[in-house]
Amino acid sequence: MAKEVRGRGGDEARERKDPLVLAREVFKIEEEALRATRKALQKSFTKAVNLLRSIQGRIIVIGIGKSGLIGRKLAATLTSTGTISVFMHPSEALHGDLGLMSAGDAVLALSFSGESEELKTLIPHIKGLGVPVVALTGSARSRLAASADIALSVAVPREACPFNITPTASTTAMLALGDALAVALMESRGFKQEDFARLHPGGALGRRLHLKAGDIMRRGASNPVIMENKTVREALFVMTKSQSGAVSIVDSRGKLTGFFTDGDLRRTLNHGFRPAGLQPFPRPPASRVPGLGHDGYNLLETPIKRAMTKNPFTVSLDTSLNELVGIFKSRPFDNVPVVDAAGRPVGLIDERDLL
Repeated sequence: MAKEVRGRGGDEARERKDPLVLAREVFKIEEEALRATRKALQKSFTKAVNLLRSIQGRIIVIGIGKSGLIGRKLAATLTSTGTISVFMHPSEALHGDLGLMSAGDAVLALSFSGESEELKTLIPHIKGLGVPVVALTGSARSRLAASADIALSVAVPREACPFNITPTASTTAMLALGDALAVALMESRGFKQEDFARLHPGGALGRRLHLKAGDIMRRGASNPVIMENKTVREALFVMTKSQSGAVSIVDSRGKLTGFFTDGDLRRTLNHGFRPAGLQPFPRPPASRVPGLGHDGYNLLETPIKRAMTKNPFTVSLDTSLNELVGIFKSRPFDNVPVVDAAGRPVGLIDERDLL
C-alpha cells in the first residue's frame, strides 16, 4: 500500500510506491530496453565482430562513469573467453596511458550520450594512431557515433529511474550488447570448453572444467566388481564391504556387462522379484528365506546376471567434472561406472563425490 510521506523541510505530501510494485516496474522497463536493443541490431553488429576479430593486437575498452564500469566487466569477459582485452580509463589515457595503445589494436568505446568530454578529446588521438573505434552509444547523432568506424545502438525508451536520469536501463542494454559481442567473438574464434578451462584454472569453475572422472572416481577396493555368475547375495556383500551403493558386473574377460545398485534392489523387491522383461526367478530348492522371499522366490540366491541392468550407462576416464554434473542432473541415478577403452570398469562415480 502506498504511504504518504513528507520531506524534512515541510515538502508537500507525495505518494511512495510499494517496493515490490516498483521492482516490477524496473524489470518491465529494463526488459523493454533489452527488446529495443535487440530490435536495433543490424549488419553493423556483424561488421563490428569481423573488425574486432581481424585485429592482431588487443581490444582496448574505454568508458567513463557507469559506462566505464560496464566497460571493465566487458574487458574481463572478453579476456576470459579468448579475446585479449584491457580497460583504459579515458582520463588516464589523456595523461600517458595512451602509450599502451598501438597499431593493430582496436578500441571499444562506451558512452550512452556519446558526448563525454573525455572521449571527445581522446578519440581524435586514437584515430591518429590508426586504431579503429567501435562505439556503443545511445545516440546515433552524437560526436562519438560520428567519429567511430562502427557505431552500435544502445538507445532505450527510458531509464528505470523515476526521473529518467540515473543510468539503469541503458547500462543493462550496454552490458547485454557487450556480452553479445563477446560471445560472437568467442564463437568466431572457435573457442572451446578446453580453452575456457585453460583460462580458468582456479576455484570451483576451474575444478569443474579441469578435473576428469579418472581424477575423482572410486577405485580399487572402493570400486566393487563381481563376475556375472555370482548371486545377488554376493553382490550385496561386495557393495556393503566397499561402502558403495552399486556394483559393476563383468564377464570372464573383465568387460562390463551390467550394473546393479541398491535402487535396483528396492525396485526388484517392490515388483516381487520379477524384473521387467524377465521370466519369474526359479524356485530355489531350499525353503525361502523368511522376509526375503515372495511367492516362493528367493532373490538373494538369484544370479546377479538375472537382476542387473544390462548395457548400463557409462562414462570414460576423461569425462569432465562439468559433464558429470550435467549427467547426474539429467538422469535418474546416483552412481555410474567408469570404463577404460577396453570397456572394463576401472572406477565408480557416486553423485556425492561431486560435492
